[in-house]
Amino acid sequence: MLLVIDNYDSFTFNLVQLIGGMGYELVV
Repeated sequence: MLLVIDNYDSFTFNLVQLIGGMGYELVV
């Protein structure tokens, strides 16, 4: 599991979307 904590920063959000698309389970 990858835990990402951020204030919805656009870069981080896009990175989360990218990694999520690769099949990782994300908790935001």
